[in-house]
Amino acid sequence: MVFVALAFLLLLTIGVPIGFAIGLTGLFGLVQMGGERFLAMGPSKIFNGLNIFPFLAMPFFILAGEIMNHIGITRQLMHLAQVLVGHFRGGIAHANMVASVFFAGLTGAATADAAAFGKTLVPAMVKQGYPRDYACAVTAAGSIIGPTIPPSGLMVVYGSLLGVSIGGLFAAGILPGLLICLVCMGVIWLGAGRRNLPRSERRANFREIASAFRQSLAALLMPVIILGGILGGIVTPTEAAAVAVAYAFGLGVVVYRNITPKDLYNMLLRTGRTTGVIFVIIAFASVLGWWMSFNSIPQMLAEAVLSVSANKHVVLLLIIVLLLVIGMVMDITATLIILAPVLVPLTADIGLTPIHAGIIFVIALNISLMTPPVGACLFVLSSVTGERVEAIAYRLWPFLLAEVAVLLLFAFWSDAALFVPRLFGFA
Repeated sequence: MVFVALAFLLLLTIGVPIGFAIGLTGLFGLVQMGGERFLAMGPSKIFNGLNIFPFLAMPFFILAGEIMNHIGITRQLMHLAQVLVGHFRGGIAHANMVASVFFAGLTGAATADAAAFGKTLVPAMVKQGYPRDYACAVTAAGSIIGPTIPPSGLMVVYGSLLGVSIGGLFAAGILPGLLICLVCMGVIWLGAGRRNLPRSERRANFREIASAFRQSLAALLMPVIILGGILGGIVTPTEAAAVAVAYAFGLGVVVYRNITPKDLYNMLLRTGRTTGVIFVIIAFASVLGWWMSFNSIPQMLAEAVLSVSANKHVVLLLIIVLLLVIGMVMDITATLIILAPVLVPLTADIGLTPIHAGIIFVIALNISLMTPPVGACLFVLSSVTGERVEAIAYRLWPFLLAEVAVLLLFAFWSDAALFVPRLFGFA
């Protein structure tokens, strides 16, 4: 067991991609268990790890986001956010947060949000006098709203692996995502006077707001279609994802008329690459997960945690710290796949429902996307803006603390975490 753990750490240290590091570690584990004979089990474990129908939702959601980005919906959502909150001091920073909420319903991916706004809103903020590192920090803080408010790829993975209602998880993500937006806007507001942040010269009038809303209506209908269909029991998450692709493609071909066959090919190619990376991690993690189960590692970890304290709140705090720390140094999808089957039974022992545990996992791992040393959103923003990762991370601390406070609120207040799911009959 120690050999397998050391092999995994060594592979990560020398820079082996996380999916292949997990796969090689799983193969080492199989050999350790039963020699070469056990290697024959690898292909079947890999196949079974991916042979889960709800996983089909993931490439559909990714493709829908690619199409909506291509046809120019992002710019319209940014304009709507600007006319709504641009009159506050630090208006474009507030608009960045509000636009992240709108954008969440299109892609559900933090890195997509960071890349899109890093290319558009960050230069606009710098032009208005914002320090570039601060503009990047605001964008990074808002980017995790995307995978918290549905649709969320992490929720699809969690629900599929553990047999938890994806619709219930989607419902549970709405309130935390909105609250993250509000607390981050609060952080911006508190520092606006000290930083002398600019604001629009005048408040947008009703006609301008109505015009911006009308132009963005097609994009705003996307999350309504997805969530309305799932929460209303009309479609499954997989079917909703396919409908979202059809809707986005219809907009691009019929309304905007700016999708060519070459554009479609490139969007399919990018979707395939993104999906492939995620599915490689899932497939190989199924081998490693089986090895962990065979060696009773989940039970050993549960006993170790409970030996520290049997108090529900202490155990929950230890789980949150573990997720935040491991998420700082490892891909969050891999972290979820490896740790969820181990830790969720432990959360059940202390009285948490699978949906409540799921939203804790999702928020904690999303926060890890903006923490060094390997926070994906930090590196995306650094690459598209040229700002140093260390400078962005330094400016992020107030937002990071605010978002951890939101995580703790929903972790320790189950009624808040389950309010929306209960409203729709999921919990």
